[in-house]
Amino acid sequence: MALLFAENGLGVSLSDSSEQAMDKVIDEAKKDGFGERIKKFKDYKSLCASLSSPKLLIFSLPHGNVGDKVLEGLMPHLTSNAIILDCGNEHYANTEHRQAKCKGTGIHYLGVGVSSEYQAARARPSMCPGGDKEALNTVMPLLEQVAAKGKEGKPCVGMVGRGGAGHYVKMVHNGIEHGMMSAISEAWGIMRAMGMEYEEIGDVFGRWNESGELRGTYLISIGADLSHKRDSSNNLVLPTVADKVVQDITGEEGTGIWSNTEAIERHIPAPTLNAAHTFRLASAYLGDRECAEKTMGGGFPPQKIELGKFKKVQFLESLRKSVYTACLASFIQGLNAIDAANKEHKWEIDYAAVVQIWKAGCIIEADYISSEILAPVLTDKNRSADNFNLLFSQRAMQDVKKCFLSLRKVVAKCVETDQAVPALSASLEYFKIVTGTDLQTSFYGAELDYFGHHMFDEKGEEEIEGPTEGKHHYEWKPAKGVLVDL
Repeated sequence: MALLFAENGLGVSLSDSSEQAMDKVIDEAKKDGFGERIKKFKDYKSLCASLSSPKLLIFSLPHGNVGDKVLEGLMPHLTSNAIILDCGNEHYANTEHRQAKCKGTGIHYLGVGVSSEYQAARARPSMCPGGDKEALNTVMPLLEQVAAKGKEGKPCVGMVGRGGAGHYVKMVHNGIEHGMMSAISEAWGIMRAMGMEYEEIGDVFGRWNESGELRGTYLISIGADLSHKRDSSNNLVLPTVADKVVQDITGEEGTGIWSNTEAIERHIPAPTLNAAHTFRLASAYLGDRECAEKTMGGGFPPQKIELGKFKKVQFLESLRKSVYTACLASFIQGLNAIDAANKEHKWEIDYAAVVQIWKAGCIIEADYISSEILAPVLTDKNRSADNFNLLFSQRAMQDVKKCFLSLRKVVAKCVETDQAVPALSASLEYFKIVTGTDLQTSFYGAELDYFGHHMFDEKGEEEIEGPTEGKHHYEWKPAKGVLVDL
């Protein structure tokens, strides 16, 4: 990002605990002909003195208390109207804590979620800023200059909302990303079980990315690309990659964990996101999985999926629709979590800005979903606050209905052949549950009342649609010590 700003004509002052890291950035800038625009500083006093007024500082720090220490070191050297952009993957509560710390000092602290592949931070990322409007208005022209551009040429950045809204939306973006990645990876595994070779699968992903509901989906496009990559010996790289994702365990990435805990704490059903996270967690413990497999004497390895030529074409089409449905489920669940947080914190989130931010430069970029599903609902200025849920969108649910049988067919085949499909199967169950009007939870509620006197609603009662406590209790068995007249 330092190179991105310098390349766009700004003078950049660097400060980092690693002088080697700063030298690397400066060397890169010199190589590209603008090295004079970047200078390094070893202490906060000289760093802040090098900046014009109003001073603009950009954080790219690990989440947690590191940001608190850096802010504490900077504050004595900052003047009124200084603006800090926290561009790390920080927890929104930490962002709001620092905003409160800056209140009354004239220093503005903005939480800016930044999304891009690691090489693309320089090549224009998607940016998701939140905080006070005065500071946002000041920095928006700069952010619009360096942000990714959508296909219509509009920058993928916008004033998301107050407080920690920027980091919250970026956090949920990453939760949606994990749901999508799991579904796509599961589809890859299914195609491998069908006997398809790596590059053949890459070609399928390429076709999915060209048209239909998965068109212009970044994660599908890179799946197509990486399936063909070969090393210096002309061997495919993908077969060498171990089935082990550790980012949630190592602590380098907290957003996937937070997006799940947020959904649970806000009582938002998000099984696709939950299952995708569980998949990643189990993946990290490769040694434990190997031990459990040995203990069981073989485990449950996926069996080959046998299909005729014509049925293969049909099944791949069903698989494409299944992946799309799981991706759509991920967006619905994530956006419902954002909506719940927005109502609680009164962030006044601009959902039209969210749609624009997600159009390009970010990992969950998905042309069809953005333009056909999200935009009609989230950019509708006439929609009521209660009409936000995409489960109430005729357009979104039309697609779910159209693809549901395909998803059921794929999951059924995977159950028969022991394929691991947590996100796909969770998405199937999700849509059955959230559109179900006679769930087995009536029996669940009866058992809760039996042992815990938790009360229940009666069928046909009025005004029981919301999550309100029931009014009825039945003495399912006499209390201990009570005489019963037989």
